[in-house]
Amino acid sequence: MASPQQTSSGSDVDPRYAKFDEKKRKRMISNRESARRSRVRKQQHVDELVSQVNQLEKVNKLALEDINNTTQLYLGIASENNVLRAQAAELTDRLRSLNNVLEAVSIINGVPVDIPEIPENLLEPWQLPCPVPPVMASANWFQ
Repeated sequence: MASPQQTSSGSDVDPRYAKFDEKKRKRMISNRESARRSRVRKQQHVDELVSQVNQLEKVNKLALEDINNTTQLYLGIASENNVLRAQAAELTDRLRSLNNVLEAVSIINGVPVDIPEIPENLLEPWQLPCPVPPVMASANWFQ
């Protein structure tokens, strides 16, 4: 038995399947367009991420420069602080020596000399109050 709409060439489409073929063709076109839009969105997202990476690298570079500058300032101040601590220790030793000389002079001369105690904060230079009053010497101590 032959089918009612049998054709001799393969180019003719059975009208019963023409509707399904048209839907399939439209779906394929729609899928291609959706895939194209998806690729465009993906590329935009990648471009935004690359831009963000560049921006963050610039911020990171500036932060590293700030850290390096601050480190250099810190090292300079720490070095100066060490020098000042050494000077304070040296001056404390000199003050002790002068007090010892005053004590010896007072014992030899028999004249009592009021020798002030060395403040505790001078013995521990890391706890020096700010500002430190200068040590004043008087010429009449030796008379």
